[in-house]
Amino acid sequence: MRVAVVHDWLVTNGGAEKVLKAILELYPNSNIFSIVDFLNRENREAILNGRVVKTSFIQRFPFANKYFRNYLPLFPMAIESFDLSGYDLIISSSWAVAKGVKTHNRQLHICYSHTPIRYAWDLYSEYISNLKQPKRFLVEQTLKYIRDWDIRTLNRVNYFIANSKFVQERIERIYSRDAKVIYPPVDISKFTLSLKKDDFYLTASRLVPYKKTKLIVEAFNRMPNRKLIVIGAGEEFKSIEGIAKSNITLLGYQRDDILISYMQRAKGFIYGAVEDFGIVPIEAMSCGTAVIALNRGGTAETVIDGVTGVHFNQQTVESIIDAINRFETIDFNLKDISNYARRFSTQRFKKEFKEYIAGLVKKNITIQ
Repeated sequence: MRVAVVHDWLVTNGGAEKVLKAILELYPNSNIFSIVDFLNRENREAILNGRVVKTSFIQRFPFANKYFRNYLPLFPMAIESFDLSGYDLIISSSWAVAKGVKTHNRQLHICYSHTPIRYAWDLYSEYISNLKQPKRFLVEQTLKYIRDWDIRTLNRVNYFIANSKFVQERIERIYSRDAKVIYPPVDISKFTLSLKKDDFYLTASRLVPYKKTKLIVEAFNRMPNRKLIVIGAGEEFKSIEGIAKSNITLLGYQRDDILISYMQRAKGFIYGAVEDFGIVPIEAMSCGTAVIALNRGGTAETVIDGVTGVHFNQQTVESIIDAINRFETIDFNLKDISNYARRFSTQRFKKEFKEYIAGLVKKNITIQ
């Protein structure tokens, strides 16, 4: 079989790219398609291992390396521009438009969905709320077009795989389609157990509004006797730095080895975002570090309250403080937490993914 793997865009090494890396390792002879590819050398080697990506016309547009998202209205046209007619199996890794590649009826298209397009569906109101006219009108019309196209191209996908039950429910609600849940791969071999914990809490993520890092910092501002380390860079760095009190240390972006060291030594890891899955909390648990996380989205599934961490129910300062107070009354078994994280390993993902795809291929050949 000829296999094509389609990814939305390649600009960083995030959770979706870790899924892509595992898929490419399962199908080493596949061809890769992406709207743009602006990976730096380090991430290119880590994800693609020297393989070439076939990109769309947006790759050649002015300033696309920094502002390719400004070409959002052209994304459907860009993903449809790929000629995949010579492939038997198409695997799309999609959180935006990759699922909408053109197919024909003798091809099998399986979409690993990280989520339906969040800013066109669940985050639509939040995305446009602070925009002023005429920009708001233009964005509203663009997202309406994206939503219509997203629904119109559903029949190009034969089967959906969701990265969590949370996304599975979203696929059912928005697309009226069933999806198999296969949790993403987590490289737990790098995040090893440490039984020695120091007297600080850790949070690590991109410093952007929806991650709610500022909320966590505001909570620790009201707990001056508790220490917080913040790892990550992003648009909120300066504003968070401006409000952080002396018990809070911002380290900015850090290499993996430094991040892992802090994860291993932290008494607890705090995560405030509504995530589709959330790989970073799993990495922390793999280190034997209990997690304080929101009881919504992926972390509601992956963090077991009272066993591998503690949930808080609202994205508020008070809810986070209450969760930390409860966290400190629990005697967590650090080995059990680390062992629990192993169920999300890369090896587990590859086994489940490969077996599921093989079953669908066999079923498809039988039907034809």
